Amino acid sequence: MMPLPEGNATDMLHWDKGEWRAWARGQREQLPDHSAAISAQLLAFLHGEGVRRVLAYRALPGEPDVSALAHDFELLAPRARFRPSPRLTLHPWDTATEPSRFGALQPPANAPEVPLGDVDAVLLPGLAFDTQGVRLGYGGGFYDRLLPSFQGLTIGVIASALIVPGLPAENHDCPVTWLATEGGLRRTKS
Repeated sequence: MMPLPEGNATDMLHWDKGEWRAWARGQREQLPDHSAAISAQLLAFLHGEGVRRVLAYRALPGEPDVSALAHDFELLAPRARFRPSPRLTLHPWDTATEPSRFGALQPPANAPEVPLGDVDAVLLPGLAFDTQGVRLGYGGGFYDRLLPSFQGLTIGVIASALIVPGLPAENHDCPVTWLATEGGLRRTKS
């Protein structure tokens, strides 16, 4: 496990999201790629849960790449939309061919959409997660707008070294119920 930020536990509780993001990015740069191990853990778990359709993500540098799951599940890729309001739309995985403003591949604007109600599980990337399932994302709030109406499995995908005891949370944050790491899946305390 990577060392937590310097200072005592009380100091860490007062870090804002920007300080946590800087720490997580620095730690992530030092980690080996756990994509294969995490994907193997997810494969077994999702099969055991009877999952068929999964909203995944096209990995940014440093994020675990879950694209190997496309051999066993129907994967969907998100597209970030900004008008009339910021939101994610869901599309077939293989349509994700154009770079988004964030750098990940996304489906083009005219790709066929899949309703959220047809999804069994959502895999969420993050810079870090805490043991309660709170996600430290990149600050756009797209998943926080998507998840309140989702009833399926929510799974944070992260290297175990980037799971911390507590992160700042806001009322709109939607904690995940599972964390998938190279060591397996664990239920969060949410």
